[in-house]
Amino acid sequence: MSRRISAREKAVKQATGPVRAGLLMRKLYAQRYIQVMALLGVAWMLIFNYIPMYSVIIAFKEYDIIAPISAAPWVGLDHFKEFLTDENLGYVIKNTLGISLLKLFIGFPLPIVFALLLNEVRSVLFKKSIQTISYLPHFLSWVILGGIMATWLADVGIINKLLMALHLIDTPITYLAEPKYFWTIVITSDIWKELGWSAIIYLAAISSVSPELYEAATIDGAGRFQKMWNITLPSIKGTISILFILAISGILNSNFDQILVLRNSLNETASNVIDIYVYQVGLASGRYSYAAAVNLIKGVLALFLLLGANSVTKRLSNTSLF
Repeated sequence: MSRRISAREKAVKQATGPVRAGLLMRKLYAQRYIQVMALLGVAWMLIFNYIPMYSVIIAFKEYDIIAPISAAPWVGLDHFKEFLTDENLGYVIKNTLGISLLKLFIGFPLPIVFALLLNEVRSVLFKKSIQTISYLPHFLSWVILGGIMATWLADVGIINKLLMALHLIDTPITYLAEPKYFWTIVITSDIWKELGWSAIIYLAAISSVSPELYEAATIDGAGRFQKMWNITLPSIKGTISILFILAISGILNSNFDQILVLRNSLNETASNVIDIYVYQVGLASGRYSYAAAVNLIKGVLALFLLLGANSVTKRLSNTSLF
């Protein structure tokens, strides 16, 4: 009996195999334009993301730009050892982690709070106006915003004039020349630029929450704060978790464009982060192998941070990237 059943199953599989293949081919043909678009995206990713990864081997070589990579002599782990024993490594790591962690702890929750508050605004015109004004700075480059910040923070800038008018300071302060103010300037300007734009994804997640939940909560006598805490936040928990994982994985990135524009020789002790260090010691000096080695270390650490954050978030909220 068992042999007859197995033979029957084999016959069914042999018969359904071509049918499934035919259905798949018809489906692919019906979606041929979409498939071509997808294949173009895959090709772009392979050409610009994966094939260039071959060049990572220059981190283990002494690469000269005028010669091919294959001709560069192997130096092994020399560049990695040099970076890990650099006397400037301590304050470079300190600045990188200090700025990134402050951005994470301050800049990450603020768009969530802003989206929650904006969602409670009943006037559509006022809501759209605030939203437009808040994410407008995102579309300006850091070159422009850096110039604005430098003008505002100058000796004769609006910040000094306002503080002196309020009798909070007696003499003007050159903020960008003082290392102790640099982190505050970087974090504040980053929030100003990205607050509204970062809130868009949370507003989109909030819009998918069922209105029936709010109606039921209203009948039960819940106020606005109780609705936000017990309905809105739990409903967008997945979105918050995913963005938090991505934020953790990028903690070694300190926004190169922003810091390059705002830094100078006077605030160097507070502004020299890993990206600036790679630019100065590696690229500006023509030490491409050394720059590749530092970036490789940074990439490996980012991978471990991503895996760790994904694992922790999965255990705490049952939400993860993979």
